[in-house]
Amino acid sequence: MIIPENIENLAELVKGPEKTVFFFTAGWCGDCNFIKPKMPEIETENPEFRFVEVDRDEYMDLAIEWGIMGIPSFVVIEDGQEKARLVNKLRKTKEEVNTFLASAK
Repeated sequence: MIIPENIENLAELVKGPEKTVFFFTAGWCGDCNFIKPKMPEIETENPEFRFVEVDRDEYMDLAIEWGIMGIPSFVVIEDGQEKARLVNKLRKTKEEVNTFLASAK
């Protein structure tokens, strides 16, 4: 999982040609902390994606721009264009995330 160092680094990741999953989270978020331990498995099971962890509170301007108020949330970007999103405030299981990613391939 890539953790951007700053907004410029994050912008480069958004513009990249790779299929990238942006995982919006926050340290205080119980539902984020529920799915976070499963993220390494999700990454391994979905090698066609690159994964980026985005602290919603640290990058609040981006979260607002992208309409990310509920977390944990996932947005798939390829070539700078949004391809799919799973954005809401509900707890997500590993199975739900994998199903979402399968639909985003």
